[in-house]
Amino acid sequence: MAIAAVAPDVLLPRPFTITRYVKDTRDTFTIELEPSDGGPPIAFEPGQFNMLYVMGVGEVPISISGDPASPHKLVHTIRAVGPVTKAMQAMGKGDMIGVRGPYGSAWPVHQAKGNDLLVIAGGIGLAPLRPAIYWALAHRQELGRLVLLYGTRTPDDMLYRKELEKWRGRLDVSVRVTVDRAEPGWKGNVGVVTTLIPRAGFDPVDVLVLVCGPEVMMRFCARDLVNHGVAPDRIYLSQERNMKCGVGLCGRCQYGPTFVCKDGPVFSYERVNPLLGKREV
Repeated sequence: MAIAAVAPDVLLPRPFTITRYVKDTRDTFTIELEPSDGGPPIAFEPGQFNMLYVMGVGEVPISISGDPASPHKLVHTIRAVGPVTKAMQAMGKGDMIGVRGPYGSAWPVHQAKGNDLLVIAGGIGLAPLRPAIYWALAHRQELGRLVLLYGTRTPDDMLYRKELEKWRGRLDVSVRVTVDRAEPGWKGNVGVVTTLIPRAGFDPVDVLVLVCGPEVMMRFCARDLVNHGVAPDRIYLSQERNMKCGVGLCGRCQYGPTFVCKDGPVFSYERVNPLLGKREV
């Protein structure tokens, strides 16, 4: 069987310069990038990802975590867990990174118009969801209730603290945060993020739900949402796993009959429910 050819420029990284570097937690950081080749900025939809390349080290897929209305400032929040991301962690303002993308499917945010929007994030899963939150705030008058539920292991693992406080201070947004393990001085919720769902105050019939976090967290969130009356086709998950090439050539991210990099990373729960939790998939 013949293999479809891919245009060479799809696999060729563009040079981008780090214009801002922020340390978020002990192992997580955010970089802002601008093109250094004189070319246009990278326009993207909430939920898409880029392939980021470090010269001489390698390439990794990272979700875009900036504002889709401001593509001139490409933002990525990254956890240092392997050689490529650890090399990025050691970089700073003025250093160069190769960028390919954007790739993948997007959060179906337009389906939220006229309905409630519930966003559920676990740990660094808030980063891929942040562009959808930016979109929702820019279209706030077109939505019903806007609710964010966010869970982290400890208070020190929390991302975007200043933004969370800013969103929490708005009268038209409901923000609830919980931690698995409290520390001295923590006065908020303690427990897994699913414990916040019964108090979220959304309409289960007219709601769009976006979920991103560890796979076990997403599985239990989706199950609890369905038990609360939310239809499986109104729940969307981001399955960011095993991606390598970004364009469906290497086959590493095959997920049942789909490829995460081409058909995802955003999938409806209705579509992926049969595959969630299966060890061989």
